[in-house]
Amino acid sequence: MSTAAKTFPSWAILLLITNGMLLLAVTLLIWRQQVVTAFFETVSSNQVKSEGSPQATVQLGPRHTLNYQQWVKILKQEAKVAAQTRPEHLAVLAGDSLSLWFPPELLPENSKWLNQGISGETSAGLLKRLDLLDQTQPKTIFVMIGINDLIRGTTDEAIVENQRQIVRYLRKVHPRTEVVIQSILPHGKEEVTWEGREKLLAIPNHRIWMLNQQLQTMAKKEGVKYLDLYSLFANKQGNLRPELTTDGLHLNFQGYLVWRSALQLYSQIALPERL
Repeated sequence: MSTAAKTFPSWAILLLITNGMLLLAVTLLIWRQQVVTAFFETVSSNQVKSEGSPQATVQLGPRHTLNYQQWVKILKQEAKVAAQTRPEHLAVLAGDSLSLWFPPELLPENSKWLNQGISGETSAGLLKRLDLLDQTQPKTIFVMIGINDLIRGTTDEAIVENQRQIVRYLRKVHPRTEVVIQSILPHGKEEVTWEGREKLLAIPNHRIWMLNQQLQTMAKKEGVKYLDLYSLFANKQGNLRPELTTDGLHLNFQGYLVWRSALQLYSQIALPERL
């Protein structure tokens, strides 16, 4: 017994503690569900009055109509401003629509945030535009990417390799930056109402779970952090919790509250101030 304890790696102990605290945070959030839901319904009600849609949960705004190149142009300008102003404690969200629609008011207040998400983005696409961040000096870069790859039929091996190249590029250009690979979230399975439902249902959530294990292993080998969000968003069946999503793929206000808590707790536990 003592021998097993001595050989149990310290990183594994830290991971268990981190995930345990994150799961506790989700439990507390669900316990407060009535308060959160009341607030969320108020926000939705106000949006219904202004937008005329009962499904409005997160205001998308005019950016929702932009094409990919227009997105890249805007993100390039926003990254340029960040490079010029050099805000303290700059944190970057890099990824697809899940990162893109993170409500600014819910992002942790201990950082200045630069959102570099694009709707429909893939791991290959993100890799090609990482140079937009070259002149910035972020303290942390949170990467979440991969669900659109799966929808488009990209192999797990290609997704892991693309993310490995993303990590290596970021570590080379930003050697003092903490890079955090976030797990791919599950989908809602039978409860999915997203327009690409059939393509999404063709991806078993168990496959996403297995792919996340590969991403975790890759992150460890490359010397970067890994944040397991999958466990926080999955129910007992391994599907996306229905109370956290708008359509079985994208997140609602309460879903982003869970993500916010994970970012806050993870930053306190795993990303201490550098000396």
